[in-house]
Formats: sequence, C-alpha cells, structure tokens
Amino acid sequence: MTSPQTIRLDAAHFDAKALQWDENPVFRERGQKIAQAIRQAIPLDPHMSALDYGSGTGLLSFPLKDELGSILLADSSGGMLDVAAKKIAEQGVRNMTTVKLDLMVDPLPEQRFDIIFTSMTLHHVPDTDRILHIFHDLLKPGGHLCIADLDKEDGSFHGIEVDVHHGFDRTELTQRAEKAGFCDVRFQTVFNIAKEHETGKRDYPVFLMTARGVNL
Repeated sequence: MTSPQTIRLDAAHFDAKALQWDENPVFRERGQKIAQAIRQAIPLDPHMSALDYGSGTGLLSFPLKDELGSILLADSSGGMLDVAAKKIAEQGVRNMTTVKLDLMVDPLPEQRFDIIFTSMTLHHVPDTDRILHIFHDLLKPGGHLCIADLDKEDGSFHGIEVDVHHGFDRTELTQRAEKAGFCDVRFQTVFNIAKEHETGKRDYPVFLMTARGVNL
C-alpha cells in the first residue's frame, strides 16, 4: 500500500511531460542505444510482430520500425501515445499503431507477439512477477523478451520517496524470469545514466535483459 509520504509516477505525470519528451536529446540517444543493443542480441526480421510496452512517444520503436513487421505501441499515458500517433501520421509509418493499455488492470490483447520490448518501464510496474508472466503469455512460443532497465540502486535515482522499484538485481531478475517460463536469460550493460547529487556525480548502469519464452 502506498503511504501518503510516497509519490507515484502515474499516467498523469507522463501526460504532463509528453509534449516536451522528444525535445530531450538524452532520451532520444537512449532509445537509439537500446535499439542497437536489441539488434545485436536478437535476429530481427520484418515478419516479426512486436509489442513495445511502456512505449511513451516511441523513442525505441521508431529506430526499429524498418527491421520489424507490425509494432503495437502500448502505454497507460494517453498524452505520450498522442505524440507517438502524431509522429506515425507525419512520417507515414504503416506498421505502427498505438493503444492505451495497462497490462496490470486491462484485459490482455488477443494478439500474440514474436518480440516484446520495454525500456525503463519495469521499475514502474508494482508486481514484477505478474508482469513477467503476462509477457510470457503474450509471446508466441520461442518469442523474445527484451527489457532495458536500471541495475539495483539505493533509491537515489528517482529519490527514495518515489514509489518505484529501485532497479533490479540481475541474478534475482533472472530467477523471476525463469519462474515465469523464460529461458536463455542474458544481460548486457547498454549505457550509464549520470546524475548530479550533492555528493557529486553518480553513474547508474542500464542493462538489456533478453530471454526466450518456452511453454510452461
């Protein structure tokens, strides 16, 4: 239960930031780096269907759009999706669509996917085990899961008052993924996010975890 002293970064928080989101070159560069890491880890194919969960404005999907088939951009923030939809229309992209979706509360889409990728979203999902099981259910047998997120940290990235997971221990996350039905779990460090604190600059590593779905 969230206490009154904690802050949840909910859809309204991201709605308010949506129009300026793409103006930040750091955010755009992160999307490009994660996309490149996915390319190096997964044999992408233009026949593959993809789900980008927690897609925001599509900063991860747009770099991958020419290497995949249909891409469904899913987010709980309508403001972020509005920006993504505008970009899709302006660029004449034919293989990307958007849907407002919170997999923790909404019915699952009927479609099943060859690949699911998510960037800096997992630490916002309260129930890690449940979302991993849902991802497994949404993948076709042998499909790929790609999660980019923070390594375990002390809460200083967002602030200890913010109600999120403070990153993830790679060994523990591997065990959780395997329990959800995934195999071949692998990690690589993609980049570091540098943040200034009163005690000086600190780097926060961001990993890419890849895994394959198997039948339970």
